Amino acid sequence: MDRKKAIYAGLALVLVVLIGGYFIMSISYSNTEIRLRNQIAAQQDANAVVYDKVWKVIAQKAQVTEKAKDSFKEMYVPLMEGRYARGGSFMKWIKEHNPQFDFSLFKDLMNSIEALRAEFANVQIRLRDLKREHDNLIGTFPGSWFLSDRKPIKVQLVTSGQTQKTFETGEENEINVFK
Repeated sequence: MDRKKAIYAGLALVLVVLIGGYFIMSISYSNTEIRLRNQIAAQQDANAVVYDKVWKVIAQKAQVTEKAKDSFKEMYVPLMEGRYARGGSFMKWIKEHNPQFDFSLFKDLMNSIEALRAEFANVQIRLRDLKREHDNLIGTFPGSWFLSDRKPIKVQLVTSGQTQKTFETGEENEINVFK
């Protein structure tokens, strides 16, 4: 009788350990999936914030550059007209120092565009990487067993119509930057 009790007690212990292990693993996988889902949602929000920053900085720097160009034109044209409209010699400009337009604003704008677009690309890549991690968690064993009721997360990556067309056709024909 003692031997049967020991066998039943052993089987009961194994059953408790298996059920407990399953319960603990289920909680662990569920928590991991929830953390990834929350991280993806947060990254999606971060993408929107960075995208907003990119366009605001570029637009505002472009406005400053445009204003500087217009201000220079407003100053330069009357200056030149005033010098040469009064019967001055055409070659007088050789001896004079003419105002120079500062192109550093354009260089700063170009640098900002490049840096901000790279920052945006990085947050997009991070979002896609988190989605891959989530898809792997719910799609591979043993995660797929514990998380069979979880669906893949849809993420919104921002690209251009030109990029979409290029990947649909497999051809990149529009390479002229200054159409």
